[in-house]
Amino acid sequence: MQQPHRQTTPELAHTTTRPIHWLATAAALAAVVAASGFLQPDSATAAQVDTKSPTPQAHAVAPPDPAAVHFPLNCGPVKVLVQKKATGDLDGDGRPETVAVVRCDAGSGTPPNGVYVLTQPAGAKPRIVATLVDPKDSFTVTGLTVRDGAVTASLDGYSSPDVPRYQPDVHDKAKWQWRNGAFVRSTPAAAQSA
Repeated sequence: MQQPHRQTTPELAHTTTRPIHWLATAAALAAVVAASGFLQPDSATAAQVDTKSPTPQAHAVAPPDPAAVHFPLNCGPVKVLVQKKATGDLDGDGRPETVAVVRCDAGSGTPPNGVYVLTQPAGAKPRIVATLVDPKDSFTVTGLTVRDGAVTASLDGYSSPDVPRYQPDVHDKAKWQWRNGAFVRSTPAAAQSA
């Protein structure tokens, strides 16, 4: 009985590992690692991106600080108190504005609030660009939000000078949006249906 003939193939040169192969592989791997170091993505930040803003921001801009603004309140010997603040891009320019609820820091009672919109152009100090609620109107602001380019506030007031100041009898909600170069006041949809 005859054994089948087996053909032996010579060992191919590229299947044998030699030190030069290891050296070439190591050099290629080092080049890939070095190149990936230059191509890393930007570092992450804690700032959230407003996807509804018409102008996306490449770099975060700090909102105006109410502490750096002189508010038009005559508080006599007491200080001006910033009670609430909210920020957001109200005019679609890619820079945040600050809405501040301010009153005199009286020791007792409930002084009326003023609601002011602050802006801060690049390289300048913050400044007031709009008064949404004038303290002369004798409202107390009990709620404030800035969302989707609109300012919403809950207001408590008085129907006449005879109503005790500790018991407001007018409760209103107001909404302001930037339109055609001015803040336009309306009543929020939730308040209309209530």
